[in-house]
Amino acid sequence: MSPPLTIATRESRLALWQAHHVRDLLRERFGASVELLGMTTRGDQILDVTLSKVGGKGLFVKELETALEDGRAQLAVHSLKDVPMELPPGFVLAAVLEREDPRDAFVSNRYAALAELPAGAVVGTSSLRREVQLRALRPDLVIEPLRGNLDTRLRKLDDGGYDAIVLAAAGLKRLGLGARIRAHFDVDAMLPAAGQGALGLEVREDAHALREMLAALTHAPTWLATHAERAVSRALGGSCSMPLAAHARFDGGVLRLDALLGDAQPDAHGRRRPLLRARVEAAVADTAQASALGERAAQALRAQGAAAYLGG
Repeated sequence: MSPPLTIATRESRLALWQAHHVRDLLRERFGASVELLGMTTRGDQILDVTLSKVGGKGLFVKELETALEDGRAQLAVHSLKDVPMELPPGFVLAAVLEREDPRDAFVSNRYAALAELPAGAVVGTSSLRREVQLRALRPDLVIEPLRGNLDTRLRKLDDGGYDAIVLAAAGLKRLGLGARIRAHFDVDAMLPAAGQGALGLEVREDAHALREMLAALTHAPTWLATHAERAVSRALGGSCSMPLAAHARFDGGVLRLDALLGDAQPDAHGRRRPLLRARVEAAVADTAQASALGERAAQALRAQGAAAYLGG
């Protein structure tokens, strides 16, 4: 009998749901024996500072990669939107699972939609991407930072600290909390983060047999769409300090990719430059074509002046 596989996972309720989901897939598809290794990452520990100021989303994956490196675990399960665009040497994404709902969700105990919020209402989000789009939609709102895992964020809303908060719909639905969603943002109104709603399985690059097995779990349309989305961010040097969004959707064999870049810092008068938007599409059948599409979207943003937004 093969030795058990160990999945490295964060210990939030959502991360554990995701790890259990992958464990069950591995048991059902391959009859594998699977254990979980729960871990607390620096991203989970630092809750009083925005991610862009303390090292970005990579803080959620570094400890898991250490467990892969030293052999305590063989694979790590991540929300793909939390995975840095460039993995450290020696690590690869072996699979991307079929995407859940990629949209952002409006959550409030008093208001049914963003349009119903009164001027000056306080909206919580930890995401610069969401912040710049919310400010474009409703410049009269007060946007306040909101950190913590999903349950913590909901508790802060319930305790009265915010009139509304914005969360990923996928996490709420995976935990059976879909009833908390008062409205979904259309992707054209609030463009999602690259990889939002998808799960990525990370392994050591030299784990050839495991990579081959996990590849069978990949959902090809999600793999190609997220590959294009992540290519936009990679081409622009994407990080948590960059309000960048990218979302790709297939229409037949044609992949349509939307990208958006916001201004992270207001000027001395509190004004921000307008959002930059790009839409490109092409027939995409492999990762090379997906990457090329993402690079086209990044170039389209650069043609509109993205360099000034990126600080270069």
